[in-house]
Amino acid sequence: MKKFLIALLFAPLMAFASSGAVHLDKWPGSVGDKAALQNGAKLFVNYCLNCHGASYMRYQNLLDLGLSEQQVKENLMFTSDKIGELMRIAARSEEQKLWFGAAPPDLTIITRARGEAGNAGAGADWVYTYLRSFYRDENRPTGWNNTVFENVGMPHVLYGLQGQQVLNHETHKLEVAVPGQMAPAEFDKAVSDLVGFMVWMGEPQQEFRRKLGFFVLAFLGLLFVLAYALKKEFWKDIH
Repeated sequence: MKKFLIALLFAPLMAFASSGAVHLDKWPGSVGDKAALQNGAKLFVNYCLNCHGASYMRYQNLLDLGLSEQQVKENLMFTSDKIGELMRIAARSEEQKLWFGAAPPDLTIITRARGEAGNAGAGADWVYTYLRSFYRDENRPTGWNNTVFENVGMPHVLYGLQGQQVLNHETHKLEVAVPGQMAPAEFDKAVSDLVGFMVWMGEPQQEFRRKLGFFVLAFLGLLFVLAYALKKEFWKDIH
């Protein structure tokens, strides 16, 4: 019963993350790049937060990205929100199920959930590839499909930036049919920043924890040297 409840809780995340045996491009970003994370936060608020919530993250946590409270309020918050509130959406899940057929999943830990579902660490690669793999499909209700997540219900919210891709059924590759506002390399960088922000949301303290780990290892190494020297001093008369 307990396993069933856990599976039910994460069902929306797993549905978003499910994919077949597809090639995943390596996410080229880093959670140590504060400028990229700030740009990713802006993209997330403008393109994702309309439908997907980040209900385990508070707006005040964005201060850790090097932003001031005023910058967060002016650029990353709606007028009715407060700095201490969670990054939730106004739409109710029942309404979203009626509109989209299923409620869009919360994205706070989506990269971690995808990584744990398959190979550890693959979550960022999956989301990075997924967001760049939409193509026009008139047979779908939204007019969009995705090579990573076939028959996905989500429309391509970034099509204004990327443009419109079509699937070449002979080569099974995506081709740009209508250019977007960004060049391909520029769009890939924007998606990388967006994914970086989602990776950061999944564990905001990971960069601090990594740095702390290096200090701990260095301290243990120094402690080992001192302990070994002390051991030799104590045992020198016996040997």
